[in-house]
Amino acid sequence: MNFLTRYAKCLRGPWGVQYLHLDSADHSSGTMAEISEKIKKQVGVEPGYHTIPKCRAGLLKYHPKLEDLPERSMKDSYRTAILPLGSDERVREHHVNHLGMVRRGRLVEELDMFAIWICHCHVKLPLPRNTPLPYTFVTLLVDRVEMLADAKADIDLELSGHVSWTGTSSMEISINVRQQEQIIAKAIFLMVARNATNTAPAPVNPLKPTLGQEQLYWEAAKERHKKKATSSMCLDKRPLTKAEQHLMYELFMRSTGTDILWETTSEEPLDCRWIASTQRSKVLLPFPESRNNHNTIYGGYIMRNAVEICYITASFYAGRRPLLQYLSDVAFFQPVRVTSILKLTAYVVYTSEQYMQLMAVAKVLDANSFTEMHTNVFHLTYVSEHKVKEVLPHSFQETVWHIIGRRHFESYQQRK
Repeated sequence: MNFLTRYAKCLRGPWGVQYLHLDSADHSSGTMAEISEKIKKQVGVEPGYHTIPKCRAGLLKYHPKLEDLPERSMKDSYRTAILPLGSDERVREHHVNHLGMVRRGRLVEELDMFAIWICHCHVKLPLPRNTPLPYTFVTLLVDRVEMLADAKADIDLELSGHVSWTGTSSMEISINVRQQEQIIAKAIFLMVARNATNTAPAPVNPLKPTLGQEQLYWEAAKERHKKKATSSMCLDKRPLTKAEQHLMYELFMRSTGTDILWETTSEEPLDCRWIASTQRSKVLLPFPESRNNHNTIYGGYIMRNAVEICYITASFYAGRRPLLQYLSDVAFFQPVRVTSILKLTAYVVYTSEQYMQLMAVAKVLDANSFTEMHTNVFHLTYVSEHKVKEVLPHSFQETVWHIIGRRHFESYQQRK
């Protein structure tokens, strides 16, 4: 059976994104636990925790030049993996919530690990036998994760994905999650390759699409990256529109009243809440079990905890349990070392009918110097069963959050 006949179907998801879907038997990588062990083996991680990680400087001599790397196709990196919820009681207990459904934060964490594995499958270097891979793959950006349906905690999940675009040292990873052939979630990650000592970027194999269908996926990915460059949600890259300027004025009038000489009132307008009153925080002490070979914390661990604090925040705001619908533009600014303290703070920054747009900010506190740095900003969309109260800003900073949250929500609505 040739590759063409093994195309089961061509999936076009929301946002016009296309995904490969091949015969999983030919591309299976086993379970997610087995993938974790394969990653450790490929990069030469030794068992046990060491406060000073094993020096990998000796692997720098294997650092290749871009022109020495062979081209790769999408099918070369296409892999599937099983999360054995139905057949492994321990795995199920690790992923189930109190309602008997799969924890969405834990699923996002698994997606991050799977994206790293896809990078390992794409990169092919001319290495001597039994030489560890002189690379480290890190999550640069989670472009989007869309939750399409609740996953049952007693039925296996299948993850499938492939590299859909490459830069000089970056790779876009497209992932699907299925349960009994139903698509549960879709995700796009942007990963970066670093050298053996994590001190400089490393080149990745150029992606050369084969066949007509792969070419379509490639063109769609290139178009996404062009749009991404001109559709930033940040005010420093995308100034306020006239409509947003007018909205800013309306918000000011609603929050301060018509008497500009009167001090800002702390009384909430009818059926409204101030953004500041929605704040929820948690402080975490990461442990070595969540580290990579450089003793920095996996991005998936941070994302899981961000999803969970946002779930708590949205639950208190709505007065009932909401559902995560969409996660977008998760950027990683600083590595989180295993010796750090992590603080996550979440706010409801925008609402529309039964929808809530949340923003979570991650800060890292160095346990030695006690200096504080921002590491991540998360944007999540939750939905409640009933209409929620309107949330309003009460300061200029909160107004900026409100407008950025509105932009993210409108982007989600356009992609539905």
